[in-house]
Amino acid sequence: REARLFILDKMEGAIAQPRPELSPHAPRITLLKIDPEKIGLVIGPGGKTIRKIIEETGVKIDVEDDGTIFIASTNGASRDRAVEFIRALTEEPEIGKIYTGKVKRVTDFGAFVEILPGRDGLVHVSQLADYRVPKASDVVKVGDEIMVMVIDIDEDNKIRLSRQAVLEGWTAEKAREMDRKPPRAGRGPGGVRRPPRRAGPPRRPGRSPRDE
Repeated sequence: REARLFILDKMEGAIAQPRPELSPHAPRITLLKIDPEKIGLVIGPGGKTIRKIIEETGVKIDVEDDGTIFIASTNGASRDRAVEFIRALTEEPEIGKIYTGKVKRVTDFGAFVEILPGRDGLVHVSQLADYRVPKASDVVKVGDEIMVMVIDIDEDNKIRLSRQAVLEGWTAEKAREMDRKPPRAGRGPGGVRRPPRRAGPPRRPGRSPRDE
């Protein structure tokens, strides 16, 4: 009896003492708040996107109808990675911000670069470099990663990008201003000097009047 009471007394004392910290195996939860209209971007068609995040990070994700997202994991790095995934999916491009994007398509007039998941913009050929570029394919190809600046977003949500702004250290306003300027004589778009033209054959000297 005395032994049993002694054990119960020790157990009561242990239960009464608060734990100094959570168990390292207890999951921690990170809370995110997004625009409810963007929940579909996180879920993806048929849940494809959210399954990919879970598979690649190993976290548990719960999404509420009001845009609250709970990310649970015992691994802090995994939680942080999942947060980056979701923020990239729901982030809005900002004018003046520089992104590292991937070239998705190259045309005669420029290159389309994906700066956020599912969001790409056009780098016009005149904004691809700090020198005159005859064709976009002379500078970039599909799959290249390049740094670009968002210089404008129109009312149709189309994004205009500039690589030249990054190379020159311009602001978005400066890039738009240079884009609007008509090329000066001897200069290409953006005020970049064109290479000199090849000299043609010398002109035939004119005839001198005959001496009478």
